[in-house]
Amino acid sequence: MGLRGFFKRILPAHHVIREHKHLRVLGTLLHDPNLFHITRRSAAGGVAIGLFIAFMPLPAHMLIAAILAIYLRVNLPLAVVLVWLTNPFTIAPYLYLAYKTGSLILNVPAHPVDIELTFTWAGETLLDIWQPLLLGCLTYSTATATTGYFLVKWLWRFATVRKWEARKQAKLKKN
Repeated sequence: MGLRGFFKRILPAHHVIREHKHLRVLGTLLHDPNLFHITRRSAAGGVAIGLFIAFMPLPAHMLIAAILAIYLRVNLPLAVVLVWLTNPFTIAPYLYLAYKTGSLILNVPAHPVDIELTFTWAGETLLDIWQPLLLGCLTYSTATATTGYFLVKWLWRFATVRKWEARKQAKLKKN
């Protein structure tokens, strides 16, 4: 099975995406069949969008990824599914890592953070750490999106060349 078969197996069906409660606002835009085709370009683009948005500290990840996928005409299910790499279980360690990375890049000391689950604490803390946090998130978003894009392109090419070689070998065996 090639990459196309792998993606078809793991991605949700078209109707599941079209009927999703958060994506219904996009209406008939989701009826473009090109958003669900799996080609090297659309798969690589969907992976890049999903990874980029996943690692940005934004609300409504799925909606933003869907809008970008529609606008750039890449695989919508891949873009939407991959934003869930950051989820309630992974977001806190990721944001901490992004903050530490941003502090390191900016060469500013990382503040110790005592966590309180209040809006006041979040607002005050974000005022102190937003620059290193945003830079760290942008760094990871760009790195993972770029890596994902080129990895899918390379894997697709590799799988295609292997298929060609197998066909060539089978043809030689017949003769």
